[in-house]
Amino acid sequence: MKFSYNKLWKMLIDKGMMKKDLAERANITSTTMAKMGKDMPVSMEILGRICVALKCNIGDIVEVIVGDTKGEA
Repeated sequence: MKFSYNKLWKMLIDKGMMKKDLAERANITSTTMAKMGKDMPVSMEILGRICVALKCNIGDIVEVIVGDTKGEA
């Protein structure tokens, strides 16, 4: 299972925001932002804070990519 934050990055572009602006608004560390930049999972709490900061729902910012990868359930 993989995650994609492409929807989030597009939303930031549409709102004229930079990643550092989001990090400040949602109180997210640079380490967490880096994880999201690599499409790694982050906690629901982080996603919730992003949703509050951007006034959106989780489905608006993250997508679960279900692949046909060996070893994955």
